[in-house]
Amino acid sequence: MIREAMLYETVKKGEKVSVHCFLCGHHCKISDSKFGVCRVRQNRNGRLYTHVYGETIAAHVDPIEKKPLYHFLPGSRTFSIATKGCNFQCGFCQNWQISQTSADGSDLGGKPAAPEDIVRFARRDDCQSVAYTYTEPTIYFEYAYDTALEAHKAGLYNVFVTNGFMTPEAVKTIQPYLDAANVDLKSFRDSFYRNSCNGRLQPVLDTIRLMRELDIWVEVTTLVVPGQNDDMEELRDIAGFIADVDKSIPWHISRFHPNYKVTDGGATPLKTLDVAKKIGGEAGLRYIYVGNVPGENRNTTCPGCGEIVIEREFFSVGRVKVTKKSTCPSCGGAIAGVFA
Repeated sequence: MIREAMLYETVKKGEKVSVHCFLCGHHCKISDSKFGVCRVRQNRNGRLYTHVYGETIAAHVDPIEKKPLYHFLPGSRTFSIATKGCNFQCGFCQNWQISQTSADGSDLGGKPAAPEDIVRFARRDDCQSVAYTYTEPTIYFEYAYDTALEAHKAGLYNVFVTNGFMTPEAVKTIQPYLDAANVDLKSFRDSFYRNSCNGRLQPVLDTIRLMRELDIWVEVTTLVVPGQNDDMEELRDIAGFIADVDKSIPWHISRFHPNYKVTDGGATPLKTLDVAKKIGGEAGLRYIYVGNVPGENRNTTCPGCGEIVIEREFFSVGRVKVTKKSTCPSCGGAIAGVFA
């Protein structure tokens, strides 16, 4: 469905009418009939339109741990949706089949579902939240915003799984209805973002800081790609940044498996992930998890006494011992997160 977009302004220069989209960090200036970098937002006679409103390319019930969010309603179910498109073009994308679209928007589309439908499905399937995930929720912002509003009215939580390449205006607009986000911090090198993602680093860092300032629960994921973002200095920079924002932000260190355009070489060596976890601990991060590794310990332990307070087996949650006051039952120390 085509719908007028949010967060843009019309720019007139003589007889030419373009639009300035300030939804994401690209700040696209789009000529008439052309699309932005995301390939789903088009200028039509000086008005910006989204082509993916209400067009779900994926809709599933997931454990919240799959996002991954380990400190937000652990053990709950979330209704996950996505439309096509992304504002990045990462060669290592794990969901490239639905995130990457043609330049002219000819392959857009999906199964129609209004925001009210999504909320009804979520309640039907006993979900506590709606997750905007799989692709990039920023580029279907209008759909996510309207759905989040309806979900909020129905007593459901809202979750973004995002690359973080948003403008402050976008973050502040969605903030009243956004409860949690997992933000990909893909690298700590601007050159990596420019060359590998067609993006920039600083807007992502700004988004993480702003979300925490606005009391949105944040967890961070880094997909460690061999030979690209896996040197110790960069991992220290990532861990140091997260610690500077908030040492209680969980850091998910995810194992890369060859995919899409990055198929040379193998998966991330387990030793590299172990080193990254150690670096996170040295930076003072209180909660560090290794993902995409079968059998890896995913339990949450109290940073004060080491007691296991949330037991996990892959994406399945066992006992949750966190008290109603979000503390450890053994030592009384605080356990960061949002718990039922």
